[in-house]
Amino acid sequence: MEIGVFTVSDVTRNPLTGKTPTEGERIKAAVAIAKKVEEIGMDVYATGEHHNPPFYASSPTTILGYIAAQTERIKLSTSTTLITTNDPVKIAEDFATLQHLADGRVDLILGRGNTGPVYPWFGKNQQDSVELTIENYNLLRQLWDNDVVNWEGKFRTPLRNFTSTPRPLDGVAPFVWHGSIRTPEVAEIAAYFGDGFFANNIFWPKEHYQQLIGLYRERYAHYGHGAADQAIVGLGGQFFMARKSQDAIKEFRPFFDNAPVYGHGPRMEDFMAQTPLTVGSPQEVIEKTLSFQEYFGDYQRQLFLIDHAGLPLKTVLNQLDLFGELVLPDLRAEFAKRRPAHVPDKPVHTTHKPGSVTAA
Repeated sequence: MEIGVFTVSDVTRNPLTGKTPTEGERIKAAVAIAKKVEEIGMDVYATGEHHNPPFYASSPTTILGYIAAQTERIKLSTSTTLITTNDPVKIAEDFATLQHLADGRVDLILGRGNTGPVYPWFGKNQQDSVELTIENYNLLRQLWDNDVVNWEGKFRTPLRNFTSTPRPLDGVAPFVWHGSIRTPEVAEIAAYFGDGFFANNIFWPKEHYQQLIGLYRERYAHYGHGAADQAIVGLGGQFFMARKSQDAIKEFRPFFDNAPVYGHGPRMEDFMAQTPLTVGSPQEVIEKTLSFQEYFGDYQRQLFLIDHAGLPLKTVLNQLDLFGELVLPDLRAEFAKRRPAHVPDKPVHTTHKPGSVTAA
């Protein structure tokens, strides 16, 4: 099991002080958080991709490349790389370059994103989002798997005798996750190629994600990659903790109530009951996280969102220290004990099929 942290890269006002950090402060905070992730023994740091305020992460590989130079062990990933609006050629080049800089400590989560206006900014139409996802990933796969590519599609100019450079490190492309919170076609793509499927289950009730993950597992087995319970699944999560549960609730409530995503909406207690959000003691974080395996089956990656909603850097680093001391060892031990011997404990590369996938 890989356990790590992801950020959506929001720049949000601190509701207690009234201060909004600068973009530069948040970018440097990302580096400090990633270094703390490595220090406490977690496995992954992932950043999102956005091209509009109030977010700063418009260039994920730049941020991850800088982090790579200051870390030695953690895997560097994205929590979304926009497969719809990025040119697959640029994705292929950027992540192969990052592989070389980070000695292979790289993977990525591809997604459509949740910001409609971004499509015309990059010359695309949101109505084509699923078609773009399918076509662009087919091309990205060819660019990584083949030294010379001849390709023609609907949404970009053709390629003739094209070689993407640099080539993937040691000839092995980065591991790819396909992220989705609502789109069955994305689960189908992940299953067809034997890639990972990341369900960022932080907003809606578990039953919604059980359907998507169940479809992915079923189709993964259908395409011959292994048994359904061997499919490579990742999940999201959120926590805020203190040694005493009531202290965590009191401290986090103003941040929750003013968060840009769910602020001014449901009560925190109601949101906690319906989603993975845990605000409480370390033991409550352990118990809630372990319950995910009961709902979704054995899985390979758990990423937590912890730096959102205006939380100051000092608080986030303190949260990570608490997690490393009081949560991480117990989670590792319990997940290892529960996992059947035939189920992978982390993402594994597979041999990709030739040809193309179409929507289910």
